[in-house]
Amino acid sequence: MLDIVISSRQAEIIPGFVVKRLLPYQLRRMIGPFIFMDHGGPVSIPATLHSDLDVLPHPHIGLSTVSYLFSGEIMHRDSLGVEQAIKPGEVNWMTAGKGIAHSERFEDPAIRAGGSLEMIQTWVALPEKDEEAEPTFHNYKPDQLPVFTDTGVWLRLIAGEAFGLKSGVKTTSPLFYLHVVLEAGARFGIPAGHSERGVYIVHGSVTVNGTRYQAGQLLVFSTGVDPVIVAEAPATLMMLGGEHLGDRYIWWNFVSSRRERIEQAKEDWMQGRILLPPTDNEAFIPLPESHSRPAGGPPPNTLS
Repeated sequence: MLDIVISSRQAEIIPGFVVKRLLPYQLRRMIGPFIFMDHGGPVSIPATLHSDLDVLPHPHIGLSTVSYLFSGEIMHRDSLGVEQAIKPGEVNWMTAGKGIAHSERFEDPAIRAGGSLEMIQTWVALPEKDEEAEPTFHNYKPDQLPVFTDTGVWLRLIAGEAFGLKSGVKTTSPLFYLHVVLEAGARFGIPAGHSERGVYIVHGSVTVNGTRYQAGQLLVFSTGVDPVIVAEAPATLMMLGGEHLGDRYIWWNFVSSRRERIEQAKEDWMQGRILLPPTDNEAFIPLPESHSRPAGGPPPNTLS
């Protein structure tokens, strides 16, 4: 029934801001096209620290970043000139393609006053034909996204297709991405018709086939299995998956089907060939000092 259960690991993305990291994982690098998943928060940011936690401009290639907030606000700026306040319930989909740089800053007065922040960020790998596409950014408001309710169940379709719903968020490969809230005792399934599927428990706990799973765990299900998820207590879930795109190399913020393209991206960032955001270009994150080669190759899919 379960291919693997991935427990979150702590990762410090910037000094003082620790997130729960789910993907990539040594034994399971991707779920469908999803190659990266972080859960940040909930955290209250002291007013004296908010500027220290800003994420300075940094580059991406070969992927789409998807930012989804439960609380708080982040200001996004990118090399296309986009300035967008990212707010709860919105979908912010940035496709890096051949290369883009962006920053994420805490500028909301409520955050500056010590307000709470909680978010999920995923990366979606691009099909090979789209890896060198022109970069784009789109913001979708909550009222643009399909919502479904039933007894004890609320869900929002962030992207793709699931349960007869279709999101207007533009994607480049078959996938689904859902925000699901269950009341205690509610029973729910996961979308069928996709070769790779996962359920991340953001809050609460659930049982599957009599086994209990808790917040911070990502459950990856076998093809053809239709599990019933039962909420032991009120639970918040993120469901995601789709079709496998093939193996990808990943290093720092770069994703590609070709190892040599990662090496080119490193050089492009060092030489300033990936432009900085025009209104946020006084500082940036330098290329990490590492002699490691990009990770890649076919990962094992089970613990056996």
